[in-house]
Amino acid sequence: MGMKRDGRQLDHRTLEEIRMMALERVREGEKPSAVIESYGFHRSVIYRWMRTAKGRGKGLRALASRKGTGRPKKLTAAQERQVFRWINGKNPLQYGFDFGLWTRQIVRELVEREFGVRLSLASIGGMLARLGLSAQKPLQRAYQRDPEAIERWQRETYPAIARRAKREKADVYFWDESGFRADAVQGTTWGVKGETPVVQTPGQRQSIGAASAVSAKGAFWFATYKGALSGELFVDLLKKLMYRRKKALHLIVDGLPAHKKAVVKDYVASTQGKLTLHFLPGYAPDLNPDELVWSHAKRTGNARRPLRAGEKLEDRVRSQLADIGNRPALVRSFFKHPDVAYISDL
Repeated sequence: MGMKRDGRQLDHRTLEEIRMMALERVREGEKPSAVIESYGFHRSVIYRWMRTAKGRGKGLRALASRKGTGRPKKLTAAQERQVFRWINGKNPLQYGFDFGLWTRQIVRELVEREFGVRLSLASIGGMLARLGLSAQKPLQRAYQRDPEAIERWQRETYPAIARRAKREKADVYFWDESGFRADAVQGTTWGVKGETPVVQTPGQRQSIGAASAVSAKGAFWFATYKGALSGELFVDLLKKLMYRRKKALHLIVDGLPAHKKAVVKDYVASTQGKLTLHFLPGYAPDLNPDELVWSHAKRTGNARRPLRAGEKLEDRVRSQLADIGNRPALVRSFFKHPDVAYISDL
C-alpha cells in the first residue's frame, strides 16, 4: 500500500474538488473505502466527509472549501489597546449596534468587523479581563423566582397596564434604585525591599443612592439621595418625579418593603389617579429595563475611574446619569434586551 496523501499539502480548491467527486461517487453506489483509496487518502476521511454533508439542509455545500483555520489568529497588543479605546466609556450604539450594553458577543462582532479576526467568546472574555474591562452580565436571576408569576406578568399584567395607559393617554415608566460606592484606592506598590511603602487612601468610602425611571420611548428621570431608602424618602423621590407632570403616570416598581409602606399608599391616593404604582413579580429584576441603566452606569469607564482628590461621588454619579438622560437612543436600546422584549408593544 502506497503512502497516504496529506490533504493539508493540497490547495483548498483541489481538496474541495476531491471531496465533491468522492461523495458523488459514493452516492452513485461505489464503496466509500474503495473511493477514498483511489484518491490515496486514509479511509476515515471519507466517513468524516459523509457525516459533514449529511447535516440537515447541508449536502455537498457543507464540503465547500473554507479558508484554512490553522492556529486561530490573535490580536496584536496594539489592536487590543484599540479595543480598549472602543469600549472604555462608550456604548455599542455608537458603532451601529442596536443594544446599548457591551456583551462578549457584541465585542466579538466589532473585532471581526474592524480587524477581520473572528475570536471565540472565551478569547474575547480573556482579552477584556486583561484590559481591565468586564463584559456586562446585567441581569441577575434569583432561584426563588416564580416562573408562573413571571409569565403571567409578561403575558397578561403588563399588556393590560400598557392598554390602560394608552386609553388614559398616560405614560408608563419603570423605576429602580441602586447604590454607588467609591472604593478607597488600596493595593501594593513598588518600594525598597524591607521597607513597607505607605499608600495614601481616602479616609472615608463615599456612597450615594440613586433612583431612576425609564420609558420605552426614551424618557429618563433620575435623582440622587443619601442614606437608606425608607417609605418617606421614596415619597419625596416620587414627588420630585411628579413635579409639574402634565400626563398621568403608571410607574412599575419592584416589591421592596419601602415601596409598599402606608405612607406611600397615602401619597399615591392623594394624587387622585395621576400616579399609579404597579409591582413586578418577586425576584425578577431582569423584567425591569431600569436594571440595565445601573449596569451601564457602573460598568462604563467613567464609573470605574477612581475619584480624584476632593471629587464628590454624588457629582460623578449625577453627571453620568445626566449623560444617559441626554441620549434617548441609549435609553430606548435598554428595552431591546431579550428579557424585556415583552415591553415592545408600546
